[in-house]
Amino acid sequence: MFGFWKTWKALEARGIMGINRRNADYVLKYNKRSLYPIVDDKIITKERAIAAGIHVPELYGIISTEKEIDKLDEIIGGRSDFVIKPAQGAGGDGILVIADRFEGRYRTVSGKIISHEEIEHQISSILTGLYSLGGHRDRALIEYRVIPDQIFKSISYEGVPDIRIIVLMGYPVMAMLRLPTRQSGGKANLHQGAIGVGVDLATGLTLRGTWLNNIIAKHPDTTNAVDGVQLPYWDGFMKLAAGCYELCGLGYIGVDMVLDQEKGPLILELNARPGLNIQIANDCGLTLRTHAVEARLEEMKARGVTESVEERVAFVQEMFGHIPPVEG
Repeated sequence: MFGFWKTWKALEARGIMGINRRNADYVLKYNKRSLYPIVDDKIITKERAIAAGIHVPELYGIISTEKEIDKLDEIIGGRSDFVIKPAQGAGGDGILVIADRFEGRYRTVSGKIISHEEIEHQISSILTGLYSLGGHRDRALIEYRVIPDQIFKSISYEGVPDIRIIVLMGYPVMAMLRLPTRQSGGKANLHQGAIGVGVDLATGLTLRGTWLNNIIAKHPDTTNAVDGVQLPYWDGFMKLAAGCYELCGLGYIGVDMVLDQEKGPLILELNARPGLNIQIANDCGLTLRTHAVEARLEEMKARGVTESVEERVAFVQEMFGHIPPVEG
């Protein structure tokens, strides 16, 4: 017991944030319960983003009831690829990605051939709340399928890599790139076996990654190095993430974004309870950074100043960025 306590005190000294501290000092403190629907429901998030001029994957249609499943053909139209997802899903569960059509059937991104009836069954499962937070009845979104930028081709397996940035009161504090693997079934979900790769806030250069709680330097499927990759549009991603504070009003969020090869940076969703594995990917604790931002907020309050998105991004890039590459 003493050994565990000693280990935990050492982690605390490094600024490692545990789930209790995250919940008490950040989620409960900065996130009003009344605002949760804005981020828990992907349809509301998308509508807010569009109204604010923020780019998101195009919404083709919404199915809210069993009867509306009959509208699926009309919603899909002549499209050969699209995504079906639960409005209130979490962790990537329930998402169906169609990449092509084949002989009157559909080919998923993993190559599996499924029928129209199987798609309808998936939508029906979404509506019953099988994948929703709390198991409540849900709605199904049919939307544009993101085509990952070519820069990810050598360091990702199928699926769509995404970028998670944790934002405190409009200040980005930590970022990681999540890379699908064969283990994760092409999903960018760390708990299912995706890779989390730290990202330098100032430069957008990737650092070493974590996979199944192990530190790694190469993607297990492509065997290519995951570190030292320059993410395009990095300042754009940082400003997008910082601006999500004004978008939703929640003070502590995870912003998930993707880089489409044609449409550029897009916001996928917001998370009011972002996970803590991002610290492993960055080999750095969140608490030291969040405390620095809280000190900055107090300073700005005393001066009667509110910083713009650009000023907030510049502050964190100067404060937390320019991490030297790991040797060896």
